[in-house]
Amino acid sequence: MADNPMLKFVGVEQAYPAKRAAGDRREDFDEIARAYAIEKAEEQSARCSQCGVPYCSVHCPLHNHIPDWLKLTAEGRLREAYELSNSTSTMPEICGRICPQDRLCEGNCVIEFSGHGAVTIGSIEKYITDTAWKEGWVEPIEPVRDRSNQSVGVIGAGPAGLTTAEYMRGHGYEVHVYDRHDRAGGLLTYGIPGFKLEKEIVMRRVKRLEDSGIHFHQDFEVGRDATLAELRDKHDALLIATGVYKARQLKAPGVGTDGVIEALDFLIASNRKGFGEKVPEFDSGALNAANKNIVVIGGGDTAMDCVRTAVRQGAKSVKCLYRRDRDNMPGSQNEVRNAEEEGVEFVWLSAPQAFEGTKGVTGVKASKMRLGAPDASGRRAPQIDPGTEFQLDADIAIKALGFDAEDLPGMFGSPDLSVTRWGTLRVDHKTMQTSLDGVFAAGDIVRGASLVVWAIRDGRDVAAHMHTYLKAKAPKAAVQAAPVEELA
Repeated sequence: MADNPMLKFVGVEQAYPAKRAAGDRREDFDEIARAYAIEKAEEQSARCSQCGVPYCSVHCPLHNHIPDWLKLTAEGRLREAYELSNSTSTMPEICGRICPQDRLCEGNCVIEFSGHGAVTIGSIEKYITDTAWKEGWVEPIEPVRDRSNQSVGVIGAGPAGLTTAEYMRGHGYEVHVYDRHDRAGGLLTYGIPGFKLEKEIVMRRVKRLEDSGIHFHQDFEVGRDATLAELRDKHDALLIATGVYKARQLKAPGVGTDGVIEALDFLIASNRKGFGEKVPEFDSGALNAANKNIVVIGGGDTAMDCVRTAVRQGAKSVKCLYRRDRDNMPGSQNEVRNAEEEGVEFVWLSAPQAFEGTKGVTGVKASKMRLGAPDASGRRAPQIDPGTEFQLDADIAIKALGFDAEDLPGMFGSPDLSVTRWGTLRVDHKTMQTSLDGVFAAGDIVRGASLVVWAIRDGRDVAAHMHTYLKAKAPKAAVQAAPVEELA
């Protein structure tokens, strides 16, 4: 009997793809790690313990069949590994790049608990589907049957919207995607920097959807180019998957001073420059960190994107001001390590009290913080430590404090669209339908700012609910003509 290719975690050490030297990384927006060679991917996959209860899958929002495609990879059956990975995720190579594996699959790996170091799940996931693209295994969607007599409208071309569009096209519906930007992808395209997710990775996904017959309407704003009611009249079902884009505000003297900017404005300008566009706000220096002292306020992944972008733009200094300590920050610890390697200075347990400057920001006045009793989130609440004021030089101060929902009922001209007290869309969680018949919602606009992998999960779930809704609504003749298995 052939040797078991798995359970090699005792004799084979954990090894991630090698990162480029920090000095080289600072000079461009290319991804920081190279890909595995096939031998290394097989070797690292073989470290999986194939445990009876795969906590990696349990703690993955998509419940990916991780141990199974690790075994297939270890056995050299890479196309089968791709097909299995693709069966639960519409964007496995994107999740492999940007998911916080240290908090999800890898952080719950059984051999991590045993002290042997987690299987490098994210890097292998990325490798599998990158290889599939290279080998031509990724093909346009083939609908299971023709349901083009019914159409679906998707508002928002981020991960939730694109996922739903893919599944609904697979069911055979005519699918139209409406997005405010001139390129699809949402924050995958304009919010996440290239050193974490090169834009070609996103664009090839979008092209596959276009090649599958999905119609994209770019530079389209609901409320300006059409009301929600007009789109409801045009389509048999609608999905709202706009994400949350309204920046959370900071109350402090001087917060309106020139040079105190929003994180997303900064990141979008940088990504647009990466596409080769003219960006007046970048070219004028307003959204360009070159030769400037940069202070970023916040401790999430958006803050990490900002500090590492500023480094690559040639900032004089980059500091991250965060009100809690390292152990209590919400962002990925891997991202913190990458930022530190690239020269970012973290100022822990510190919060801004005022922004100084008249014609433009010149500094941030801050105070040290201490952690008190846990708040409603379970984390210890930060409190000002009196008499600990200090000053940081700043030519640009970037607010990376998170995002809230925009006023969609007002924007969409649909006051009967119900929202929660946080401004997110209210849905029936059994159907993911909003207060309006045939209008569904998914992703951050329902759950609040969250991870890309959760948006993909929501997109997958809402597609199932929309399919059920549309089958019930289908013309009677079409139902009678359907194969027996379709009526089950």
